[in-house]
Amino acid sequence: MFLDKVKSGKSGILTYGITPPKEGTSPEKVAEIAQKTLERLVSLDIDALVVYDVQDESARTSVERPFPFMNALDPFNFSRQYLQDLKVPKIIYRPAGKFSSEELTQWLDDIHIQQFYPVFVGVPAADYPVKVTLPEAYGLWQKFNETSVLGAVTIPERHAVLHDEDKRILDKAACGVSYFISQCVFNLDYAKKMIEDLCLTSQKQQITPPTIVFTLTVCGSVKTLRFMEWLGIHIPDQLKEELLQADNMLEKSLNVCLDIADQLIEFCTRSCVPFGFNIESLAIRKDEINGSIDLVNKIGKMLNREDATKQREVHTFNRQ
Repeated sequence: MFLDKVKSGKSGILTYGITPPKEGTSPEKVAEIAQKTLERLVSLDIDALVVYDVQDESARTSVERPFPFMNALDPFNFSRQYLQDLKVPKIIYRPAGKFSSEELTQWLDDIHIQQFYPVFVGVPAADYPVKVTLPEAYGLWQKFNETSVLGAVTIPERHAVLHDEDKRILDKAACGVSYFISQCVFNLDYAKKMIEDLCLTSQKQQITPPTIVFTLTVCGSVKTLRFMEWLGIHIPDQLKEELLQADNMLEKSLNVCLDIADQLIEFCTRSCVPFGFNIESLAIRKDEINGSIDLVNKIGKMLNREDATKQREVHTFNRQ
């Protein structure tokens, strides 16, 4: 159970992330998309389904967005109405600052009834008018502390620049946040440094660190790669060149993700930080979605099967 794993600090959590259909999609088409989603996910051995809230982040950068922005359906309503046949917990993203305290309180009541779990995220741009601050949102959630878990996001790239992600994480943990889902990881060194500093700071403060769930995604086209960079995902120059020169970028990126997962499993197992993985597809192309399903199955074996050590040994051998 996702709830038990987070509350007990058990490593090995595995989730899959999706984005709801676009606003304006006909109810019949939404139902069709949902059915295809269920068919892909029903056999996956995952602890929870992450359903993102799509925000327009164009004000964050002057660089043109590789894919045009389109509003998506509300993730909570989509999950409640169309994904009830998928019998795993749903993790719902919510930009808390866009809503009044009354609206957020009602939303928290509603998702708690559904036994869904919230992840509060910030507003899309620094100058966006905020109705409720994140600390205030955490306070509204506190009444569910005994029967739920609260999530937040973490960005290894931010730690590489500001060197304070460990403190941000622990400050939020002190407000009740018990698990963090990262931005997609393609720079292994950034992720390792964040975990190393989080562990050191936790030990200095004599507190137990929260769970870190690393997001991984496959990349099957130049456009997807550019979109990842637009989102702020750092891809080291050498790796970027290898992806661009690969005969099969999708297959190459899948192996890169397996390598990153392999090394993070080893690194985090030796640290004090409980960990897991969240798999997603940033593109709606069928081959990239199928690649993400393949990735979640392979990482599931690395995490959960009795032959996990053998799986890692085989992958390490293939990497050499």
